[in-house]
Amino acid sequence: MALMKARRAATVAGTWLNETVSFFVFCLFDIIDPLLCLVYKVADYLFEAEWKPCYCLSAKEPITTTRGKILLSQNNGESKILTLSPLQELSGRSKIELEDISETLYTRPSLLSDLSNLSVKVTRSDSKCSDHHDKTKNKRKRSITKSSLTVNFTVVEMLRGKIKPQNLSHEVSRWSDCDCGFCTSWASTSDKDHSLFVKTQIPNEITAKEDVLFIHGFISSSAFWTETVFPSLLASSSPYRLFAVDLLGFGKSPKPADSLYTLREHIEMIEKSVLHKHNVKSFHIVAHSLGCILALGLAARHGNLIKSLTLLAPPYYPVPEGEAEPRQYVMKKVAPRKVWPPIALGASMACWYEHISRTICLLICKHHRLWQFIANLLTRNNRTVNFLIEGFMCHTHNAAWHTLHNIICGTGSKLDTYLDIVRDKLKCNVTIFHGGDDELIPIECSYSIKQRIPRARVKVIKKKDHITMVVGRQDEFARELQEIWKTSSC
Repeated sequence: MALMKARRAATVAGTWLNETVSFFVFCLFDIIDPLLCLVYKVADYLFEAEWKPCYCLSAKEPITTTRGKILLSQNNGESKILTLSPLQELSGRSKIELEDISETLYTRPSLLSDLSNLSVKVTRSDSKCSDHHDKTKNKRKRSITKSSLTVNFTVVEMLRGKIKPQNLSHEVSRWSDCDCGFCTSWASTSDKDHSLFVKTQIPNEITAKEDVLFIHGFISSSAFWTETVFPSLLASSSPYRLFAVDLLGFGKSPKPADSLYTLREHIEMIEKSVLHKHNVKSFHIVAHSLGCILALGLAARHGNLIKSLTLLAPPYYPVPEGEAEPRQYVMKKVAPRKVWPPIALGASMACWYEHISRTICLLICKHHRLWQFIANLLTRNNRTVNFLIEGFMCHTHNAAWHTLHNIICGTGSKLDTYLDIVRDKLKCNVTIFHGGDDELIPIECSYSIKQRIPRARVKVIKKKDHITMVVGRQDEFARELQEIWKTSSC
C-alpha cells in the first residue's frame, strides 16, 4: 500500500513538473519564433534577393474566405473580392481547392492565448451551458455545408504565389535546404512530369500474383520498406509485385517550391506514379503513420480496387461532436506542447513554430551528409541507422511543414468520412498494427478506428515502438503480411 502511494505521488509530481517546465519552455518559444521570422526575412533577401512570405499573423484585419473567394477587409473600411478558385491548375499536374488548406498553417495561438481562451470558455460554459451547446451545434452544422477559412494578407500573398496555372517551378532548393545530388536528383532526371520515386520489386522466376503498394510515414522514405520488408519477402519467394513510393517532398521524390503538399496532391501523385504508370488494376495497401491517411484517401477513391488495408500506427484522433475547430483539435492532440516525452517536444516544435522548425531543418536536413558520416563512424556503418537517418533528414522544410499541417492536422473530421466509406462500401480486410510502447501515436488511435470499422482487426506488438514494430522484426512482419494477403485473396 505504501509503495502504491509513493508511486502515485511520484506520478503526480512528475506530471506537475512536466506541465510547469513545458509552460515556460513554450512561452519562450512563442517569443523566439517571431524573432526568427525577422532573421529569415533578412537572410532570404540577402541570399535570394527577394522577400519570402510566411504564415506569421499580420497586424491587419483578417481575410475571410468562403467557397474559393477571398474577402479582403482593409483598414479604410473598403473591401474587394479576390477569386482563387473554384479550381485552379497547380503546377500543371494537379488541382487544388482552398478547402484542402488547413487553417493550422496560419492560426496557431500562443500558449498564453490558449490558456486565456480556455478560462473564458469555462466561465461562459458555467453561465450559459445549454445556450452555448445549441450555438456550437448549429455552427458545426453550418461548417459541414459551407467551408470557410480565416487568413491574413501574408497568407493571400503566399497562396497567390503557389496557386498558379504555370509550369512546375524549376527552383530546386532554397538557401536553407540541402542541394546535394541525392536531395535534388529529381530535378536532374529526364522525367519531365516529375513523378514520384518508386522502388519496384518483382518476384524471381515466377509471375507476379498481385500488386502491393507501400506508403511510408512522416519524414521518412521508401527505404523504411525496401530495407526491411522487401528483402524478407524476396527471400520467401513471395509472388507479389511490390511498390514503395517516396512521397512528394521526401526522399528522392520531387520537392517543388510552389507546392502546398495537400492531401489531393499527394494522392494524385501516387495515382500517377504507381497506379497509372504501372497499370495497377487491383492492389493491397500497407501504410505507416501519416501514410495511413493517404491509404484511406486512396481507398475512398478506389474502393473497388482495394484488396486489403494494413495500417500501422494510424494517427486517427476522433473529433468530438460539436467541435467548432476540428483541425485545431487534432493539432493539439498531435503536438501537445510538452517537453516530455522527447518525441512530444519534437512534434510540438515542428507543428507550432514555423521558423523554429525551419531552423531545425537548416541544422539537420541541410547538413544530413555530416550527420550520416558521424552516425556511420559511431555505429560502424550500421545499415539500419543509415537508412533511418536518410529518411528522417532528406526533405525540405516547405514539404514537411505543409504536409504536417495539410495532411495530419488538416484532415480533421474528414477521416471519419473515409472510414465510413471503408466500413460501408468496401469489403476488404482491414488490419491494424500498433506498437505497445509507441510514444508518438497513442494506441487509442487504432482502437478508435476499430470502433468506426468493427471488422477491423487490431494487433498490438508488445515492447515495440513507432519504428521497431517493423524495424528489427521485418521477417515476422513479412510473414504476417503474406497471411493477410493470402486470406484477402480467397
